[in-house]
Amino acid sequence: MILNFLQIFFEDSLILNLFRYITFRALLAAVLSFLMVLLFMPKLMRWLQNLRVGQVVRDDGPQTHLKKKGTPTMGGVLIVGAIFVVCLLFNRLDNLLVWIVLGVLILSGFVGFLDDFLKLRKKNSKGVSFRLKMLSLSAIALGAVWLGLEWGLIESRIHFPFFKEAYLDVGFLYYLWSLAVIVGSSNAVNLTDGLDGLAIVPVMTTALVLAVIAYVSGHALFSNYLQFQFMPGAGELSIVMTAMIGAGLGFLWYNAHPAQVFMGDVGSLSLGAALGVSALLIHQELVLFIAGFLFVMEAVSVMIQVGWYKSSKKRIFRMAPLHHHFELSGWPESKVIVRFWILSILFAVIALTTLKLR
Repeated sequence: MILNFLQIFFEDSLILNLFRYITFRALLAAVLSFLMVLLFMPKLMRWLQNLRVGQVVRDDGPQTHLKKKGTPTMGGVLIVGAIFVVCLLFNRLDNLLVWIVLGVLILSGFVGFLDDFLKLRKKNSKGVSFRLKMLSLSAIALGAVWLGLEWGLIESRIHFPFFKEAYLDVGFLYYLWSLAVIVGSSNAVNLTDGLDGLAIVPVMTTALVLAVIAYVSGHALFSNYLQFQFMPGAGELSIVMTAMIGAGLGFLWYNAHPAQVFMGDVGSLSLGAALGVSALLIHQELVLFIAGFLFVMEAVSVMIQVGWYKSSKKRIFRMAPLHHHFELSGWPESKVIVRFWILSILFAVIALTTLKLR
């Protein structure tokens, strides 16, 4: 929006001319989204407290979590809102890639909002039924991918990192693949969001990886040098990702242990889905798998636990997702959080090596 308005002044001002550059707008997006969340979160927390919108805690979870009961939740509303507003300000509004990501962000956020609302209304940890949640997220994912294919923004190909021009055209099966990526990413972030600040940091590290690759993919010179498929307009997605990073930092200010607010499903489902669809749009789903491998670990631990228990009536982990296993093994919550953060940074670094190792 700002870019469209200022275009008539570019030739007359060196400062305004900076808005031509994606890197400058991405930096501003990060700063503004950070400030928006940092400044408005206290007001949101007070409003949530007045409405008695507090966290519902599972009775069968770690006993140390019982003290979290009543902590304001649904802080993800402000994260999603800040990202959306900042992107409207600093992105090119004629970029269809951006609108697809923002559409997925808002719609999946609405599913999460409804889930949070029902949990609070029922005063238990069961909100929207699992089947309805999966159907809703699947419909959003399929709609986004259909638009991407119809508009010629993406192709039904799975690209492999570490190799030059290596891909597999899967045709109609691409819809199933996209479901696994977007819905899987959304739920994996949701499962990881169980400790103070645990989910938001790997969300930011993963977003940083996608921001860098989106910028490279949208830059003719860099994409050619690094052997990436050139995608005009893909660089605008780096602004969406930096807005996510800025909003995440602002949220972490209040979500760090001991947390003053939680993002709720409205935050975790929407952020995970936005990461998933962004990776699809720049053909980097497998890089998302590497960068977000912490989310993969958490999701797989749940699948293993459930599958093993159904077949043998025994548990492999003390409790799933994985972070609860370490808690019940005697690790302090802060140690689990920081060590998982370290892993998320390492996975992001490995993912960034795909820029050159081709």
